[in-house]
Amino acid sequence: MGSLVSYYESCCVLRNRPREVRAISARLTRQSRILCREVDVTTTTNGSVGSEEATPPNTANPPTVDGSPRINGSQVVGPTGVTRRAASDPVVFGVTAAIVAAILTWGLVRPAGFKSVMSSILSAVVTNLGWLFIFSATGFVLFALWLAFSRFGRIRLGADGEKPEFRTICWVAMMFSAGMGIGLIFWGVTEPLTHFVKPPPGVADSSAGMALATALFHWGLHPWAMYAVVGLSIAYGTYRMGRKQLISSSFIPLIGRRAEGPIGKVIDILAIFATMFGTAASLGLGALQIGSGVKVLGWIGEAGTLLLVGIVAILTLAFVASAVSGISRGIQWLSNINMVLALILALFVFVAGPTILILNLVPTTLGDYAAEIATMSARSAASGDAATESWLSSWTIFYWAWWISWTPFVGMFLARISRGRTIRQFVVGVIIIPTSVSLVWFAIFGGAAIGEQQRGVDLLSRGTPESQLFGMLDNLPIAGASSVLVMVLVAIFFVSGADAASTVMGTLSQRGTLKPNHLVVAFWGVATGGVAVLMLWAGGSDALDGLQTMTIIVAAPFVVVMIGMCVSLYKDLSRDPLITGSQVGPVKRQRSETVPS
Repeated sequence: MGSLVSYYESCCVLRNRPREVRAISARLTRQSRILCREVDVTTTTNGSVGSEEATPPNTANPPTVDGSPRINGSQVVGPTGVTRRAASDPVVFGVTAAIVAAILTWGLVRPAGFKSVMSSILSAVVTNLGWLFIFSATGFVLFALWLAFSRFGRIRLGADGEKPEFRTICWVAMMFSAGMGIGLIFWGVTEPLTHFVKPPPGVADSSAGMALATALFHWGLHPWAMYAVVGLSIAYGTYRMGRKQLISSSFIPLIGRRAEGPIGKVIDILAIFATMFGTAASLGLGALQIGSGVKVLGWIGEAGTLLLVGIVAILTLAFVASAVSGISRGIQWLSNINMVLALILALFVFVAGPTILILNLVPTTLGDYAAEIATMSARSAASGDAATESWLSSWTIFYWAWWISWTPFVGMFLARISRGRTIRQFVVGVIIIPTSVSLVWFAIFGGAAIGEQQRGVDLLSRGTPESQLFGMLDNLPIAGASSVLVMVLVAIFFVSGADAASTVMGTLSQRGTLKPNHLVVAFWGVATGGVAVLMLWAGGSDALDGLQTMTIIVAAPFVVVMIGMCVSLYKDLSRDPLITGSQVGPVKRQRSETVPS
């Protein structure tokens, strides 16, 4: 309405200039039409991520500190108040889809050649860039903790005084389910048991506490710090600065508007690749675990590649259906189910297993972790011989690459559910809470497996890594029911995580929209399933090796992107009004008209 008043005043000034008056009259008419229609199209994001509801005309819009266009649901609200529906970025979507199609064709048509090339690339990456994974992982931990406990910690991810959108318990459930749920099921028994029987390099005789501390090193502060720095960068840029929810938008403080050009498109393409291959690796792990459970229960003789492909297909259909149903109905519902089922399984193993040993392992693991974290963080190929390099490739470097490949998806997801929290609340919640849960989980499942190993039950040599959890459960009561529960839990954990991942890939390929087109989301979901099949196919008899190889290769370029995000975030925070002491007035929500893009 203010624009109409200004036009009227202009008419009074220009009453003796008819040509200008006619032009202003035409503009006045267009503006009136917009105002008449805008009540039906004004929207705002409510408490559910990505959902929309009607907004009263005079609602204040939480301010951005630089006056940038604000993201509003599936639309982009510009400084004039006119919104445009986001469409697919033809370069990001087209180039990524073409490369994925080429990789799938090559791997499925010429699997032997594909596997040979991937093995050569893996060797080069581990040999020449292993130090980068190790150095940067610890750097992310230090950077995230420094942000939380420095003067930047009081900055809010949104307007000053804005309240969090989700209750803390819901927030924790969603971030944990999306972050690493399926991995804890797969590795909860296998990793501590392996480190107990086959000590890591430099450890002469691994104790139960040291074995669990090594597992916690791979699942604690380091991976969640990676998620935290990416999530912080995106959340601050989106909710505080009003930028698009894109990885490339995080680089605006560093390279300016070039982040919206070719450089930014390359960054977003790398983010989609990392997300797709990281999610596909988890899908492959889930298929291996479910296939092993089917075999253990006697439902099938051998879990061959065709069975794994069938499991991948079913899980892909499930998470695509969940993704297109909407984030509030899909992810939040599945996350809550996950938490309940995981708690039931953990309580069962705790009570039916070696309860006293598990309780004793919690403080012992914490002590060993605190005492050895510096040594474990600095362990590299220079620490030993070829066996050390092989161990690092199979464990530490694989984990860092896997977590890095998940950072675009988990970081964007954490950003979407963390609006209104301070940086300190975000970092403490994202790093400390999941690390504590990982400690308890490994103490229960790893402790139960180690207890059985100490009693003479050789779990490690009884089968493949994916079957060792079922082997441990087989020595507890109601093994059949608990094994079925594991398979259900793995399936739901994956569906909830991949649900969010496919939505994030849609966001990245549609210029940062919070509600990507369902067909685009479905496309990326199906493509992820195809990549998982390729990983399993390329791995042959050692499917896990195929999953690890491609994950490390794809994650390598994104390490550099994450380092750049940290530098850019620091520059952004240094100029925040809360730090500089400048005043920023509230920006009123603009009435808007939806126009075609």
